[in-house]
Amino acid sequence: MQIVQSPIIPVVGELIRNTPGTISLGQGVVSYGPPPQAVEQIRDFLSNPDHHKYQAVHGIPALLELIESKLLGENGISADQGSRIVVTAGGNMAFVNALLAIADPGDEIILNLPYYFNHEMAITMASCKPVLVPTDENYQLQPGRIAEAVTDKTRAVVTISPNNPTGAVYSSSALKEINEICRKHGIYHISDEAYEYFTYGGKRHFSPGSIAGSNEHTISLFSLSKAYGFASWRIGFMVAPKHLFDAINKIQDTILICPPVISQFAAVGALRAGKEYCLEKLKQLSEVRELVLCELDRIKRCCEVPPADGAFYFLIRLDTKMKPLSLVGKLVREHGVAVIPGNAFGMEEGCYLRVAYGALQKETVAEGIGRLVRGIKTILGA
Repeated sequence: MQIVQSPIIPVVGELIRNTPGTISLGQGVVSYGPPPQAVEQIRDFLSNPDHHKYQAVHGIPALLELIESKLLGENGISADQGSRIVVTAGGNMAFVNALLAIADPGDEIILNLPYYFNHEMAITMASCKPVLVPTDENYQLQPGRIAEAVTDKTRAVVTISPNNPTGAVYSSSALKEINEICRKHGIYHISDEAYEYFTYGGKRHFSPGSIAGSNEHTISLFSLSKAYGFASWRIGFMVAPKHLFDAINKIQDTILICPPVISQFAAVGALRAGKEYCLEKLKQLSEVRELVLCELDRIKRCCEVPPADGAFYFLIRLDTKMKPLSLVGKLVREHGVAVIPGNAFGMEEGCYLRVAYGALQKETVAEGIGRLVRGIKTILGA
């Protein structure tokens, strides 16, 4: 545990608490809450005393049925074709379930750089080895380099699209190529799709689990946290090959027993509201995104902003030799704005900062990004 990196959000959170008035462009959540239908379902939960007891390890029937319909209609994933759905306590738990089900200590899991820090942390906790493969200058996958990284110890390749922390959206062709690499080598493709609805400018999300014949080696992870303003409710789900179901049940029963049932009822209401709820909110988020891009353009001489057509992040590259955490500290203390240092995502060479714009109202984001731009200009002398 001592070699596992400390979660960066609490580290930056402590800086923020010590500097009252700081605007945080750090945490990856949305500014809106759940749809009314989710809250209404709580009444149904409270109406039956039996709902306060443990329920099925893999989820309540009403929610599983809605998820199966959603997967088929939106993602092209047939969950009855050799796969099983498991409701989880958020997307992170889905990843841990998958990892523990497929890997032994010493096995290797391929992550694309920059990685999502909780994925890397989980792999290290499981006494497995994260094998890091860089993306290109636009944070896009490099299938050839991924194929070269596969060894006899490799158990899975992880992809996240739309991506945290970069906002990149991977093409269907690249994801199909990765999925084929996994099939060919007899390893798993773990596809994290927590930000599936958050795409801009005509970009489209693609689910590798929809590829014909992929159900035996594809593990798809989903979350309600982002799309439905559900972060603290801790509800996600996974679609895994049927042959992993017993292992995943053992893991989940040991760690969790069952997903929070009150949250599952709320999730039923959320899925009945449907993705239209998120897409309506996405219109406002698109305006915020354009505002952030416009402001960052003011410091383009010292700040590179690779394309980010998804999620609600930019991972910017700065022309400085400063350590990213030192820069973050100065931005908080001297300019009242917080972002996340890129080394938390494995970017050890250069100075990268993740800017998140989903958690705040437009006016607050405008003030926050203004502080960030002014701070970078002042600190770097740009």
